[in-house]
Amino acid sequence: MAEEHFDVLTKSGEKTGVSKPRSEIHRDGDYHRAVHVWIFVESTQELLLQLRSDDKDSWPGQWDISSAGHISAGDPSLISAQRELEEELGVKLPKDAFEKIFVFLQECVINDGKFINNEFNDVYLVTILEPIPLQAFTLQKEEVSAVKYIPYKDYRNLLAKEDPAYVPYDVNGEYGKLFDIIRQRCQVNTEARSLFLQKQLQRYSPVTLEAKLTELSEADQKALGLIVKAAKTIDDIFYEQVWHSNPALRDWLKEHASASELDKLKWEYFLINKSPWSSLDENEPFLTTADSAVKLVPEATKSIAGWKGLEYRSAFPLTKPPGANFYPPDMDKTEFTLWLSSLTEEQKHAATGFFSIIKRRSEANLDASLSDKIPDSDSDLYSIPYSEIYRPFLTKASELLHKAGDLVTSQSLKKLLHSKAEAFLSNDYYESDIAWMDLDSKLDITIGPYETYEDEIFGYKASFEAFIGIRDDKATADLKLFGDNLKLLEDNLPLDSIYKSKDVSAAPIRVIQLIYNSGDVKGPQTVAYNLPNDEKIVKERGTSMVMLKNVQEAKFEHILKPIAEIIISKEQRGFVDFDSFFTHTICHECCHGIGPHTITLPDGQTSTVRKELQEVHSAMEEAKADIVGLWALKFLITKVNDQTLPGLLSKSMVESMYVSFLAGCFRSIRFGLTEAHGKGQALQFNWLYEKGAFVFHKDSTFSVDFTKVEGAVESLSHEILTIQGRGDKNAATLLLNKYCTITGPLKTALEKLESVKVPVDISPTFPLADALMN
Repeated sequence: MAEEHFDVLTKSGEKTGVSKPRSEIHRDGDYHRAVHVWIFVESTQELLLQLRSDDKDSWPGQWDISSAGHISAGDPSLISAQRELEEELGVKLPKDAFEKIFVFLQECVINDGKFINNEFNDVYLVTILEPIPLQAFTLQKEEVSAVKYIPYKDYRNLLAKEDPAYVPYDVNGEYGKLFDIIRQRCQVNTEARSLFLQKQLQRYSPVTLEAKLTELSEADQKALGLIVKAAKTIDDIFYEQVWHSNPALRDWLKEHASASELDKLKWEYFLINKSPWSSLDENEPFLTTADSAVKLVPEATKSIAGWKGLEYRSAFPLTKPPGANFYPPDMDKTEFTLWLSSLTEEQKHAATGFFSIIKRRSEANLDASLSDKIPDSDSDLYSIPYSEIYRPFLTKASELLHKAGDLVTSQSLKKLLHSKAEAFLSNDYYESDIAWMDLDSKLDITIGPYETYEDEIFGYKASFEAFIGIRDDKATADLKLFGDNLKLLEDNLPLDSIYKSKDVSAAPIRVIQLIYNSGDVKGPQTVAYNLPNDEKIVKERGTSMVMLKNVQEAKFEHILKPIAEIIISKEQRGFVDFDSFFTHTICHECCHGIGPHTITLPDGQTSTVRKELQEVHSAMEEAKADIVGLWALKFLITKVNDQTLPGLLSKSMVESMYVSFLAGCFRSIRFGLTEAHGKGQALQFNWLYEKGAFVFHKDSTFSVDFTKVEGAVESLSHEILTIQGRGDKNAATLLLNKYCTITGPLKTALEKLESVKVPVDISPTFPLADALMN
C-alpha cells in the first residue's frame, strides 16, 4: 500500500503547496496537520482515552486522546476528524457533533531523534450525555489496544505529574485549554449566569412598532398576512445561513425556555442575536455546546441490548465562523483561490456571486441528501445555488408570495411579488430587483438575499432578510431633493475625476413605518437600507432607498437623546435633534449609490470594489456612506441656501448635523468593532478626533470644533473614496487597523454610558404582524 502523504506547512501553519510521505515528514521535521478528537461524557464528567497499540512508531502502549490522526494531503480537517473516530473506534457521527475548540502546535523529538513531530493539531470536542458501553466500540487493532473512561480532573492530574503511562501534554500550557473549557462547563453558577444575561438584555430597549392599515384594502390586508408568513420562512433560511447547527439550537432553546429563569433568559437573548454569539460583544459566545440540542444517533456504534444508542450535544464553535455557513468551516482563502483559478469564467461568477454557497465533495459523500447535487470535478470544493440548497424554504415562500401577488391591488407590488417568487426558485434575482426599485405602493415590501455582512471571509454571499412597512407619503415627498441630486453630488465628490462614476441615476427614496422584519436583522436594528447591491443593476439603474422612520424615531428617543445628555458638552447639547439625525441617515443611504462601484484596475481589468476589498469592503463602505453623507448634507445645505437648488434645508442645520453626528458616533461604536457599522464609525471618530474636529473636555464630554470639522470630513471622504476607486485592499486594511480602535477618550465615554445604563439599541415587537398571522 502506498505511503500516506501530508501537506507541508510553514511555521505559521500555511500550506506550502508541497506534500511528502509520512516517513519523510517526521524524518525532516516538516510542519504538518493532524486532528485530536476528545469524547467527553457530560453526566459523569469523564474523558474517553485510547491505549495506543504497541506497534505504533510514536508513544506505543501509552494512554492517549480518544481518537487522533494525521490530515492527509488535500483533505479537510473536519472530514479527517470524522474518519479517524470511525476508523479507530467504530463511532460514526455527523459533523455537528464535532466542536473545534482550539489549534495546538506540538513540537517535540522522540525515538533518539529519529521521529520529529512538528504538528498543528485541530482539537475537537465531542460531548455525549452518557458513556458509550465499552462493548459498543469497534477498535482498529493496528492503532488501538483498548479504551477507558477517566474523570477529567484525574486525567489532568496524571498529565501534570508526567505519569509515564500517558502520552505527555503540557496542561499548564496551550493544551490546558481543554481542561479549562470542560471545567467552566461543569461548574456553572446559575445565579451569576442569569444576572449576566439580564445585564445583556438590558442593553436593548423594548419598543413596539406598528402602523395604521386604514389605507389598505381588505384584499391588501389579506395579502399582507401571506407576506408576513413568507417573511417568517425567510427567518428559517437565515438561521441556517449563520451556522449549520443553528436551527437545532433555536428549536432546543425554544422548547426548554419555560424550564427555568436561566433557560428563559437564554432564549430571549438568542432571539435578539439569532445565534449563540453576542452581536454587541464582538461575537463573544453567550452560550456553549453544553446549552445545545441533544440528538440521538442509534446507528453511531454497534447496537447493544438495553442501550438506546449514542446521544450527543449538537456543537457550535466558541469563535463565530467568519464564513458563517456559506463555506466549509475549515476552508481558507488559499484553498478557495486555488480552486477559483481552475474554474471557467461562468463558474467563477457563480462561486463568487451573491446567491450560492460553497461545499465540499468529501462532505457531500457522507450526506446522501447532497449526493445528487454534486457537479463533476476533480476539486473537493463546489458551489451550489441558493435555489437548490434552500429549496424547501424557498418553495414555501414562493407559493405564499404568488398568492399574495394575486390579491394585491397595486400593479407594481403585484409585479414585485410574482417576480420575487419566481426568483426564489430560479436563483435569478435581476428582474425582481428591478421590480423592487420600481415599487410604487402603499404596502412596501423588501424580501430576499441582499446584505453580505455575515460573509466575513470575502463579503460575497448575501443573507436573506425581509422588511414589511406602510409608506409614509408625506415624508417620502419631502425627500425628493436628495434622490434627485445624486448626479450633482457625484460630480462634486472630493475625489479625483478618474475615479468618479459617469452614469449615476436619481435614487428614489421611500419612507415607511415598519410593521415587521425578519432574517438578517439580528442585534442592532437597521434604520435604513440602500439596495440592490448587484453592481450590474447599480451601474444600469442606480439604487433605491428605504427609510424606516419609526425605527429611527425609537432610536433617537431611547438612545441618541440619552447619549447626548451624558457625552455632549452642555453648550452644544441643544444642537442634537431628530431632523439632523434623520436627514444625515438619508444622505448616508444616498451615498451608498455614489462613488466607485465598478472600477478599472491598474492592469486594465474591470472589477468591483466589493470583489477587490473582500472582507474589509463592508466596513469601508459603511464608513464611506457615513462620512461622505456628512459631506453631502453640508454641500446640499449650501446649494439650497444660495438658491442653486430648491428645498427646505436651513443653514442653521449645519451645526446641528455635526453635533448630532458626533453623538451618533457613540451609538454605532457601541455595536462593537467586529460589526461593519461600528468598525466604520470608529474609523471616522478617531480620524476626526485626530484632526481636532472633535474635542475632548476635562469633564469627559465632547464637542465639535466648527472651524475644523468641514476640512476633516472632506479629507477622510477623499481618503476612503480613493482607496475604493483603486480597489486597494492593502490601503483599506492599513486604514482600518490604524483607526478602528478604542482610544482613551472613546473608552472613557463608552464606560460612562455603560455606568448609567444607556441602552445600546432597541428590541422591537410587532403586534400588528402577529395579529395578521392569526
